[in-house]
Amino acid sequence: MSTSADRASESPAATGEPELKRVLGPKLLLLFIVGDILGAGVYAVTGTMAGTVGGIVWLPFLLAFIVATMTALSYLELVTQYPQAAGAALYTHKAFGIHFVTFLVAFAVVCSGITSASTSANVLAQNFFGGLEVNGWMEVPGQGVITLVALGFMLLLAVVNLRGVGESVKFNVVLTLVEMTALCIVIGVGFYAMAQGNGNVGEVFVFSDLQDKGLFLAVTAATSIAFFAMVGFEDSVNMVEETKNPERIFPRTMLTGLGIAVVFYMLVAISVVTVLSPTELEGIRASEGAALLEVVQKGSPGFPIEKIFPFLAVFAVANTALINMLMASRLIYGMARQGILPRPLGKVLPVRLTPWAGIAFSTVLALALIVYVTSDPESNIVANLSGTTAFLLLCVFTVVNIACVVLRGKRDPNRKVFFTSPGPMPIVAAVLCAFLAGPWVGRDVIQYQIAGGLMVIGVVLWAITWLINRSTSTRPGDPALVESSGPDD
Repeated sequence: MSTSADRASESPAATGEPELKRVLGPKLLLLFIVGDILGAGVYAVTGTMAGTVGGIVWLPFLLAFIVATMTALSYLELVTQYPQAAGAALYTHKAFGIHFVTFLVAFAVVCSGITSASTSANVLAQNFFGGLEVNGWMEVPGQGVITLVALGFMLLLAVVNLRGVGESVKFNVVLTLVEMTALCIVIGVGFYAMAQGNGNVGEVFVFSDLQDKGLFLAVTAATSIAFFAMVGFEDSVNMVEETKNPERIFPRTMLTGLGIAVVFYMLVAISVVTVLSPTELEGIRASEGAALLEVVQKGSPGFPIEKIFPFLAVFAVANTALINMLMASRLIYGMARQGILPRPLGKVLPVRLTPWAGIAFSTVLALALIVYVTSDPESNIVANLSGTTAFLLLCVFTVVNIACVVLRGKRDPNRKVFFTSPGPMPIVAAVLCAFLAGPWVGRDVIQYQIAGGLMVIGVVLWAITWLINRSTSTRPGDPALVESSGPDD
C-alpha cells in the first residue's frame, strides 16, 4: 500500500490531474533566472560590502558566486532526477522522509521570502526619496518617514496580491530588461569615469580593513553578505514543470544565468570603487540601499541619467518584493491546505480566488520585521534584513546539498541520469554554506534573533496544527509538494 507521501510525489498525469503547460524554452528560462537573481540584492548589499573590504568589493561577489554555483550543481542533479515544482522541500522529503524536517525547510523558505521583501521595501523607500532629492523636489526625510513609506509599500503589495497577479513570461522579460538597464547605467558611469581619467582604478585591488576584522574575516563576512545578491537561481526549479525538455536545458541555462549575474555584479563593484574615493567607500555603509545612487550622482554630474536611475531602481526592487511576497503567501496557503499549518491560513477570497489569509499573515510578519529592525536607530536596517535572508537560505542550501548526497544512494539503477554534480562537490558546498551561516563570519546577532523568532512562530503553529490533527484523527498531507503557485494562478 502506498503512503500519502508516495501518492503525493506522483506526477500530475499519474494522478489524473492536468499537467502544466510547458512554455519555457532556453531563452525565456534564462531571462527568468537572470531576472530572479538580479534585482534588490545588488542594491541592498553593495554599500555594506564596500564599507567592509574597500576596493576589493568585487572579490566577495566572486566567492559568493562560486559557493552559489556549487549549490546550483546540487539543485541541477536533483531537479533532473525529480522534475517537480516543489524545490528544496521535495528534495528534503525524498532524502529524509521526516515531515517535521521538511516543514522546517519549507517554512525557512517562506521566512526568507518575507525578510527579502522587507529588505526590498526599505531599499525602495531609500531610492524613492533619493530620486526626489536628485530631482530637487524635496530633501531626504528622516528614518521615521522612510520607515512609514516602507510599511506603506508592504501594504500596497498586499492589496496587489489580494487582487491576484497572473505573472506572464513576457512581463518577466520586461522587468528583467529594466533591472539590467539600471545596472548597465551604474557600469557605464564607472567606465565613463575611467575613460575621463577620473576613476580610482588602482583601488580595485586595495583591501581596506574598514571594520578591523583582518583580511580573511573581512572577506568572509562580505562574502556572506554578497550571498544575498546571488540567491534566486533556486526559484527556477519551481518552473521545471513548465519548461520544455527540462532535463536537457536546465543545467546549461541555470549555470549561464549565474554567470551573467556575477559578471554584472563584478562590473558594478568595479564601478563603485573607481567612482568613489577611499574616504567615501568607508562611509558608504551608511547609505545602505542607496549606495548605487551615490555612484550615479557623483559619476554623472550634469547628466539627466542620475534623475532617472533611482526610479528604475525602485521599479526593479518592487518587482523583487512582489515575487517574494507572492511566493511566501502561496507557500503558507499550500502548507495550510495540506494540514501542516492551521487550516484557517488556507482561506481564499470567494471572488478573487486569492489566499487572503496567507497574504495577511505574511504581510503582518513583514510589517513587524520592518518596525523591529528600525526600532534601533544605530542598526543597519538593510544589512540586517538581507543578512537574515542569506542566513535562512544558507541553512536551506546546506540541507539541499546533504540531500543530494543521500539521494545518490537511493537512485534507481535503471533510471537515466541526466546530470550529476562532480564528485564530492555537494559535500564541499554543504560545508561552505554551513560555514557562511555561522557566527564566525561576523553576522550581527540580530539576524539570528530575527530568523529564530520567525522559525519559532512557524514551529508553534505547526505544533498547534499537529495537536488538532491528532485530536481529530486527521492525517496531514505532504508539505514537500507545496508549490509557490496559488489558487489564482
